Amino acid sequence: MAVLPGAAETDRQGGLYPLCGSFCGGNRYCNQNGTEHVPSGEWNGMKHVVIIGSGISGMACAVRCAEEGIHVTLVSPFPSERSQSVMAAGGINAVLSEDSSGDSVECHIQDTLTGGCRLGGVKAVTGLCENAGKILRQLEGIGTVFSVDREGRLLRRAFGGQSYKRTCYCGASTGKQIVSALVMEVRRHEAQGLIRRRLWCCFHSALIRDGVCYGVLLFDETSGGLDAVYADAVVIATGGQNTLFGKTTGSTQCDGYAAGKLFMQGAELKNLEFIQYHPTTLETAQKCMLVTEAARGEGGRLFVRKDGRNVYFMEEKYGQRGNLMTRDIISREIDALGDTAFLDVSFLGKSVIDKRLSELRDLCAKYGEIDITREPIPVRPAVHFFMGGLAVHLNHETRIRNLFAVGECASMYHGANRLGGNSLLAALYSGNVAANAIAGRENRQTAPPDFSGETEREKHRLLQHRDTQSRFPVMYIRDLLAETMRKHMGIVRNETDLAQGLKDIDYYLSIAGKIRYDSSVMPYFNYSLPAILILARAAVACALSRRESRGAHYRSDYPETEKAYQSATVISYDGGKYSIRLDEERAYES
Repeated sequence: MAVLPGAAETDRQGGLYPLCGSFCGGNRYCNQNGTEHVPSGEWNGMKHVVIIGSGISGMACAVRCAEEGIHVTLVSPFPSERSQSVMAAGGINAVLSEDSSGDSVECHIQDTLTGGCRLGGVKAVTGLCENAGKILRQLEGIGTVFSVDREGRLLRRAFGGQSYKRTCYCGASTGKQIVSALVMEVRRHEAQGLIRRRLWCCFHSALIRDGVCYGVLLFDETSGGLDAVYADAVVIATGGQNTLFGKTTGSTQCDGYAAGKLFMQGAELKNLEFIQYHPTTLETAQKCMLVTEAARGEGGRLFVRKDGRNVYFMEEKYGQRGNLMTRDIISREIDALGDTAFLDVSFLGKSVIDKRLSELRDLCAKYGEIDITREPIPVRPAVHFFMGGLAVHLNHETRIRNLFAVGECASMYHGANRLGGNSLLAALYSGNVAANAIAGRENRQTAPPDFSGETEREKHRLLQHRDTQSRFPVMYIRDLLAETMRKHMGIVRNETDLAQGLKDIDYYLSIAGKIRYDSSVMPYFNYSLPAILILARAAVACALSRRESRGAHYRSDYPETEKAYQSATVISYDGGKYSIRLDEERAYES
């Protein structure tokens, strides 16, 4: 294997390069400490996967790949403990064999399909729900501590849109518990040499030739350079698209760039118009803090104050389970009130709150100076989850061969609206599905194409950008985009607003095309801007094309659900042209 001067090569069959300490697998480029490992033209037969994103779905995929003897490079600009996954407080849905409540896997399937307005694929949802119990037991096996009763049976809470209590939880910190358990599993496989982390690195683009993915270009935040990394498969696990809206319940580190860039490179996107607004958040200056659905699952009640009395509007309109209607319905009801809504859990008592809602108690005290054991919480809807994302087949592969997507960045299970408790389940399940698909394939027998020309062009482009200052700050354009999306892609939409949203984004794209480099922010924010804008434009275009109301997509000018739109929206991009179609043949359900 040819190595640039200064690099010491050991273990030709894919060992450690001592200068950078990274697993190269005989096919990996690395640009740490000024060295670059270059393939000699042979492919050594060892299977190597690059996973972009180290939240729950990314780690689940990495661990499963390692269990199959696949070497993994796990890429992230920050540690797993800082991923959005740790913010998932509510729980994970599963029907267990010892369940005596009358719940069943079939009921879980039907609740998921109904909640998603029948846009979720039946085969995909069936697989998700049938494997939920197994996934839960696997989590217990790696050290996730779920809440149990005195007899040691798992406790479950009610979540919106579900027929039974089936959401298992870890006190008030389910996401943190699962992340901690998976981090330990990743470290165990790191010690065995099967997983190598690359922290402080960002996705730049995929290495694609003739519809096949051969690896990725990574931007190294520490060196400021681009690294080409070859792999048998690439898995995208970068989460949702929070940056498009700015102020959401999630992390702005989930900006949708990877989905937008891959869209520009030939992948298709699906169901982008379906954006879930969580009905209960606590607004602060910088963020909308999630008031977990677990609060309503434990019995919390929504009300507004009118004429000096509390009006429990959800219960009055929808009956006893009104507070547990699906999130899209409650969000629209609160939005229509035109007044501040409140969530009351004080009547549950301090002991229940301290045991089951402790994180919510601390959050409200810290950010709102609210004592939830004594007073209600003022709540408002805010962007929370993206049902749309990269279009994938049942094995989570995009239409680009060897390019997979898992977790929230992929559109598969949730249809037009996600049920609470299904997101953690889908993150874990999708990571396992992709890993199993990769493990089941034969190793690539030939060397990858030569991408040195593309790599050098992108490196030159980054350097060229830095030679010119811009009159338009990149973050200002991002802020303008977020304002446009909040205004025109809200809970209730119409053709006039959506058309104006397209015009606004087209204007931002024209400005972005003139920007060379904004030295006030990191290079990543410069090169990611066009793809984020294109992703936003695609989402608005999909919303404009769906002339009906369904799930999280509500059109005041088309308030009814139409049979003609009983299919997923798929959008593709080619040379600046957007093409939208309804997937009536359900091509991605195979």
